[in-house]
Amino acid sequence: MADPKVYLLDGGSLVIDGSQVHWHHDLGNEVRFPVYSVLVEVEGGPLIMFDTGFDLDHVNRVLPFEKPEQTPQQTIPAQLELCGFKPEDVDIVVNSHFHFDHVGGNKYLTNAQILVHKDELRHALVPEPFERLGYSDLSFDFDKSKYKFISGEYEIVPGVTLIETPGHTVAHYSMLVELENGPSMLFAGDAAYTYQAVETEVVGGFHLDPSASIDSLRKLAYVSRTRGADIYPSHEMEPWLRWKKAPEFYGGN
Repeated sequence: MADPKVYLLDGGSLVIDGSQVHWHHDLGNEVRFPVYSVLVEVEGGPLIMFDTGFDLDHVNRVLPFEKPEQTPQQTIPAQLELCGFKPEDVDIVVNSHFHFDHVGGNKYLTNAQILVHKDELRHALVPEPFERLGYSDLSFDFDKSKYKFISGEYEIVPGVTLIETPGHTVAHYSMLVELENGPSMLFAGDAAYTYQAVETEVVGGFHLDPSASIDSLRKLAYVSRTRGADIYPSHEMEPWLRWKKAPEFYGGN
């Protein structure tokens, strides 16, 4: 099978306090961070999307303090168009978890099957009190017939594997895309906001279980080392500015 093409889709940016990026660190330091999705085009296979960003109207209405910035060109339909696709072309959606900034574009992907851990769905629908704002956008829950429940390490297709990395939420997933030509790509999702999180084992300030978060950071480092993968954290601006963005892509050789 040919290498998949991996596109990084720009979904705009949000603002949080630095103490939420690195728990008990960077207090009072406002941080603007990127929100992005990953599109994986597999020759002869499904079109896969990992995370779908935030919905601007929802954030302006419910979480305006996160100061959302998203142009019309940074919506899921516009980003897919850059890659030569339409929303209905997406076959599989994987949300690393169901927080509002990772599910906002699901509503466009009406033909897609959603791979989900049942525990993640349960927490999204009946969250703990402190998870309420995280799970505030339930627009993803439009058609329960689309769900496929999974657990553990899960291979979507050869070379594209989901890895359980709980802690930030009860059943968070990261995604490994293995490439023959060039380093493989390990998309951490919110299991690691930044490279510093992985290197120093500092978890994000918003979490369900900080001890599990540490275990997941160690798992990401282990998978990166043993499977020759570069880690792509979820919410760090400086590396994001360096990465290729759609319509450019990684792999595909």
